[in-house]
Formats: sequence, structure tokens, C-alpha cells
Amino acid sequence: MGVELSAGYEPSALELDRRAFRRRREQRSVLVAIVSTLAFAAIVWVTVIDTPGWAAVQQAFFDPQVALQALPRVWNGFLFNLQVLGLSVISVGLVALVLASIRTLRGPVFFPARALVAGYTDIFRGLPFIIVAYLVGFGLPTITNTRISVLWLGVLAITLTYSAYVAEVIRAGIEAVHPSQRLAARALGLSHLQTLRRVVLPQALRKMTPPLMNDFISMQKDVGLISILGAVDAVRAAQIEASQSYNFTPYVLAGILFILMAIPSIRLTDWYTARLREREQQGSLL
Repeated sequence: MGVELSAGYEPSALELDRRAFRRRREQRSVLVAIVSTLAFAAIVWVTVIDTPGWAAVQQAFFDPQVALQALPRVWNGFLFNLQVLGLSVISVGLVALVLASIRTLRGPVFFPARALVAGYTDIFRGLPFIIVAYLVGFGLPTITNTRISVLWLGVLAITLTYSAYVAEVIRAGIEAVHPSQRLAARALGLSHLQTLRRVVLPQALRKMTPPLMNDFISMQKDVGLISILGAVDAVRAAQIEASQSYNFTPYVLAGILFILMAIPSIRLTDWYTARLREREQQGSLL
């Protein structure tokens, strides 16, 4: 690096050839991408848009007037989804961190706690979320004989399900840290919790981030299922509007809102994953 920054630095012939090769490869990749995109657009036009049934599909699913009429109610329902999602992110993160910490405890004395957490993660990773939502949303108020807000029922159902997934991701990240790091921290006099907080988790976070972000994207989608509990969220609002207009456009509108919410997380996950791959493979690519 210091040689390159010096005023008299001149790249060698081999380095110039490598740069020219990379430049030609990038130009060829861009050209192939443009051609393939145009070919795909032409196929879509011929097979989908330029067909007799496209007008009926457009009227039933993509009616702008119906979308504008349904937008206020669907948007208000979508804000409710965002509220549930925000609370669920906090609760899932806290519960999953506790579960993962218990799973990583050493010593036979902690076997009952580890077995209990393992059973919890096995059960809630195996149960479909919609069944958990039914059991929590309708079973809990029946057992307690109390009226519970749909907001908290939805947060509880999501927390029970996704804390099991996230806990396993955190546990895998913790166990991916080399044992020597833990032993060195304990040799310095740090307790188990101090070692976990100051040494293990900071190193594990880099490996955990991509799968955690994927779980977050899945959680964003499943938040829409709380409509089965009677909440007037985006999905239920779309259902109400569709029943009044006899048109499926409100469902498409709700889907677009969820897609717009997920796109930043998806792109951030892709960017961070590519950055990690570059860092790990640095020097191995031509």
C-alpha cells in the first residue's frame, strides 16, 4: 500500500494486464445483463401482457381506482402490523438471547435447564406459526377468562415461535467462536456472563448477523398472519375492502406494502453477506 501511494509508483505489465482483464470482464458482464434483461422483458410481454386474458387480470388485481380507495384502510392496518413487529423484535431478541445463553452453559448441573430449552426450541421450530397463533390467540383468553388485546396476543405468538429460531442462530454463533477465546477470558478473571458479553458475543455477532436478518425478514411476513386473531391489520383491511369492491386489488396493495417493508432488509442482508465474503476471500480472487 505504501509503495502504491508513493509518487513514483508505476504498475507492472502484469498488473496492467490484470486490470485490463477485470475491466473487460466487467464490461462483458454488463452487456450480458442488458441483453438478458431485454430478452426476459420480451418474453413477459409476449406470454403475459400481450394476451387476451391480461385485461381481465389487470382489472381484477391491478385496478388503480380500487387501490386508491382501499389505501387509507389498508395503510392503517399496516401501521398496526408495524407496531406488532417493533414490539416483537425487542421481545424475540431478549428471549432468544436468554435461551441461547442457557443452551451454552457448561456443566452437568445445568443439564435440566439445557434440556428444557432444547425441548422448547424443538417444539416451536416444528409448530407452524399459524397453529401457535390460534393456540395463543384463542386458547389463552379462554383459559384465563380475560380479554387480552390482540396486539399483545400477536406479539406473544411471534415471540414464542421466532425466539426458538433466533436462539439457535445465536447459539451457533456463540459456539463458532474458538474455545481459546473463552478460556483466555476466564484466565483473566472474567466471569461466565462477562466472558459472554465482552468476548464471545462481539465475535459471534459478525457470523450471526446474516441469518438473524433473514429471520427478521421472515418475521416481517408472518406479522401479516395476526389477522386470524381478529386484528384489523393490512391483510384483514384488504379482505374487508375486497369484499366490498368484489376486486382483489386490495390484497395486491397489502402485498406491495409488505414487499416495500422487506426490500431494505433484503438488500442490507445481501450487502453485508457480500462484504463478509469479500473479507474472507480477500486475495483469493483474480
